[in-house]
Amino acid sequence: MNEHSFAGKTVVITGAASGIGRGAALAFAQHGANVVVADIAEVAGAQTVQEIIQSGGRAIFVRADVARGPDVEALVAEAVATYGRLDCAFNNAGIEEEHLRLAESDEAMFDRMIGINVKGVWLCMKHEITQMLKQGGGGVIVNTASVAGLVGAPRHAIYAASKHAVVGLTKSAAAEYGKKGIRINSVCPAVIRTPMLERALEREAGWEATLTGLHPIGRLGEVADVVNAVLWLCSDASGFVTGHQLAVDGAMTIV
Repeated sequence: MNEHSFAGKTVVITGAASGIGRGAALAFAQHGANVVVADIAEVAGAQTVQEIIQSGGRAIFVRADVARGPDVEALVAEAVATYGRLDCAFNNAGIEEEHLRLAESDEAMFDRMIGINVKGVWLCMKHEITQMLKQGGGGVIVNTASVAGLVGAPRHAIYAASKHAVVGLTKSAAAEYGKKGIRINSVCPAVIRTPMLERALEREAGWEATLTGLHPIGRLGEVADVVNAVLWLCSDASGFVTGHQLAVDGAMTIV
């Protein structure tokens, strides 16, 4: 038996046009899921869908700004209209754009970070849970937090605050809806090798060695490391796991 079989199940993935979200979309499709690719990047999102379909999978693209309630409500509605139900959600969309001490950051940056990283996750869970309750049979939600949701992050105070908030939302919602058969967890990655990180490493000579040194495992994370954790959290293999923050961090948070 394939413990990661998602045949016949529908999963919504936000931030699915690139990086971890794209990797998750491809992986869920490979394991039989109907995939709803959500992002504000329409061209890249459509490319993710095309790759899934060319590989024999099923997917649609929905443009959605997770910080806007009507967008998120429409996203869930489109998933249900197309595939009949919602079984899993990976709320992955988020931003990280500060590299400043707290007193150097500004209100606009705070509002944007909290709007996408916190309000976005709250809106997604609100509408996903509403649908899961309506259809019966429970469901699974995984939110992307970060190691910065578990420990402090100098020069990234707003980002850390937003990811601590994601952890709080995850724990609280898991407690509220566990008896309704809805499991809710978060995944907390350390530094993951994505296209965005690769571009940053090209600009900063020697930075890769510095970042690698933060991980006792001796390497940076790969997209597949996080995707495999998300697949497990969404699968029946983790059926007794809810309200948990799974650190995918190469031991960064233990030292």
